[in-house]
Amino acid sequence: MDTNDQYGGHHRTAGRARLVVAAGAAALALSAGFATPLNPSPQQARAADDGGSTLTVAVAQSVDSLSPFLAVRLLSTSIHRLTYEYLTNYDPEDNHVIPGLATKWESSPDKLTWTYTIRSNSTWSDGKKATAEDAAWTFNTMMTDSGAATANGSFVANFEKVTAPSPTQLVIKLKKPQATMTALDVPIVPKHVWEKVDDFSKFNNDKDFPLVGNGPFVLTDYKPDSYVRLKANKDFWRGAPKFDELVFRYYKDQDAAVSALRKGEVSFVAGSPSLTPAQADSLKGEKNIKVNDAPGRRFYALATNPGARTRSGEKMGDGHPSLLDQRVRNALFRAVDRKTVIDKVFQGHAVEGAGYIPPRYAQYFWEPEAGQELAYDPKEAARLLDEAGLKLNSAGKRVGKDGKPIVYRVLCHATDPNDKAIGQYLQEWWGDLGIGVTLNCLDNVTDPWLAGEYDLAFDGWSVNPDPDFVLSIHTCAALPATPEETGATDNFICDRTYDELYDRQLAEYDPDRRAALVKQMESRLYDLGYMNVMAYPNAVEAYRTDQIESITTMPAAAGNIYGQDGYWSWWSAVPADSADGGGDSSSTGVVIGIVAGVVVLAGLGAFVALRRRATAEDRE
Repeated sequence: MDTNDQYGGHHRTAGRARLVVAAGAAALALSAGFATPLNPSPQQARAADDGGSTLTVAVAQSVDSLSPFLAVRLLSTSIHRLTYEYLTNYDPEDNHVIPGLATKWESSPDKLTWTYTIRSNSTWSDGKKATAEDAAWTFNTMMTDSGAATANGSFVANFEKVTAPSPTQLVIKLKKPQATMTALDVPIVPKHVWEKVDDFSKFNNDKDFPLVGNGPFVLTDYKPDSYVRLKANKDFWRGAPKFDELVFRYYKDQDAAVSALRKGEVSFVAGSPSLTPAQADSLKGEKNIKVNDAPGRRFYALATNPGARTRSGEKMGDGHPSLLDQRVRNALFRAVDRKTVIDKVFQGHAVEGAGYIPPRYAQYFWEPEAGQELAYDPKEAARLLDEAGLKLNSAGKRVGKDGKPIVYRVLCHATDPNDKAIGQYLQEWWGDLGIGVTLNCLDNVTDPWLAGEYDLAFDGWSVNPDPDFVLSIHTCAALPATPEETGATDNFICDRTYDELYDRQLAEYDPDRRAALVKQMESRLYDLGYMNVMAYPNAVEAYRTDQIESITTMPAAAGNIYGQDGYWSWWSAVPADSADGGGDSSSTGVVIGIVAGVVVLAGLGAFVALRRRATAEDRE
């Protein structure tokens, strides 16, 4: 499972009776340098073959799908933000909702009908006009085709009817109030192209290029596990990107990616999903290289197989039966020293974890009460295991009810050094309790994860300003319909109490009451013990200041560049003047305003959106 950020998450937002947002656009640029004149193939960065400028981004994640209906990995969903417009976007300065394909919106007094005004100046890259009919078709397809609902189906589950009375008017009628109607993180696709697709569950959109889109970039070429190439959309309504070409190049070895940055073969390194402390430290003294180290939007967790099953209750996979006991799960987490994880593995580039929402989103951030906290306590962990019947044998090994020594299989990402480092600590900590640990580090953790063939797994998601999506992936409705289907679940969790809270927060428009419900959901997940959020890692990334003159961070004050809730970083990036022979790294850090437009929010709680999931490889 992956995406969403697994390293790298569904969504909703709140508002009052009526909400109108005036057309506007915003992008905030932070000077830093990343601009690379490069092709997908490594070489010294300079002008592209056609004389244009190319920005090459080294990534440690491969694409899962180029279909917006299927993609969940952070890289894939980030690409879709670059190539397709959403109804709304998020201001890069402070995450508040701003216009996207829709210039304004309003709700009926009962909040069950939402009307969006679709802009008339957005054009598909094949020359056809983007209209409300494209948006209506996108949503209706997700409502009627389970394959098309794979990635973002939770957004439309409460939709009753979607129509396009005119080319510039979209009307969505709801079954009940839905607080995420200004945070529908769904790429709108061109009807005239996508209506030809026969099977949305299998169509990956990766054969015929260029792909038709209306975002700031047009996807022109793709090679699996190698690169994705995009060209600047000169007709983008918000203005053309400054770089002529953008390339995402895949590196399985993160050290190789860092080396490529030093050589100028790439302009930016995102990491897997972040640079390690050692890599970041090694780059800080390098000429023309800037390290961005800011609070991130991710959580990093250890997920426990809760007994994988389908929506109808059919069992899947082969998770260890002892993990069905909450005492065992809590014992394992009592034997995880989060302070050591922060100090020794992340070396201070993270803060200790607890709930699902990182401290970056203060409104939803939750911490357990003193008597609730599953603090590091090996003695209490041993007591809980004894109480659960997992006794020590004469050899000092814990045995299950079948009399066999317990050895847990832990899925980890072969490309993530943090997984491996923490895995070694688990072998030590849990070994002291008499439990064996086998690290199963794979290039592709998605397949065994989706099949439920694991005991525990390293997990992570990038959280959007509105947390609905990352919360939705733990509902019973997110479970797969059959063992063969994927479903939207992150970790096969299904708890009726949690589901009731989820439904209540989704229908709650009052910001404070909704936030209180979200915190109750986080508390419930914490108590269940299926997910141990160990850390909130910083976004640690690096780029060349002699290739990029300025680039947007999100949020403006100490934010990330890669994996944003929008297209701001790559759209705003300004190439360095190659005639200068490269800029001095000391010139970075200057804030450059690229803000255009005024946004007016009428009574809307500023909830923004949450993106995809991150269990197996790297979710958004």
